[in-house]
Amino acid sequence: MIEVEIKGYADDEVFKRVRKNFQLIRKEYHEDTYYAHPCRDFSSTDEALRIRIRRFNGHFEAFLTYKGPKIDQHSKSRVEIEVPINDPDKHAEILRNLGFSEVLTLDKVREKYYVDKGVVIALDEVSGIGKFVEIETFAEREEEVPRKVSFLREVLGDLGVKRFERRSYLELLLEKDGSHGKTG
Repeated sequence: MIEVEIKGYADDEVFKRVRKNFQLIRKEYHEDTYYAHPCRDFSSTDEALRIRIRRFNGHFEAFLTYKGPKIDQHSKSRVEIEVPINDPDKHAEILRNLGFSEVLTLDKVREKYYVDKGVVIALDEVSGIGKFVEIETFAEREEEVPRKVSFLREVLGDLGVKRFERRSYLELLLEKDGSHGKTG
């Protein structure tokens, strides 16, 4: 499955427009821990591996996620493989025992909104780097990506987003901190 995603910088006005125009699904608290591969530089291959802990409405979910290289020049679209896990600490221990090392953990507050069938907008407040808006959907085939990217960019443009960002939150945090982690 290909995750088709557009991210833009947001301010209070963009947040207000999303809240006014779309239906809130839920508010979530994310803790994303990214890992470096022992033999391959994910920052060079534009890949990522993370464990996400998601908390909402008194519930807890965790996922191990692999993100492949971006597949187009105008979005963050990429192959994403995500599997639920029930013990993130044990999964992290397995990764460490296999030679993976923790790059960093980022925290964010996310509000998810329903746009249309299969389309979701997220308002993100990411510790250390600020406010963003992401819109995503999925594609079965790579040929579908340009059409979907165009639609998603149009929705964000209509909300007042003027500046888009292809870098991941991890990349933005590493650049801000002057770190040079080995993950994408």
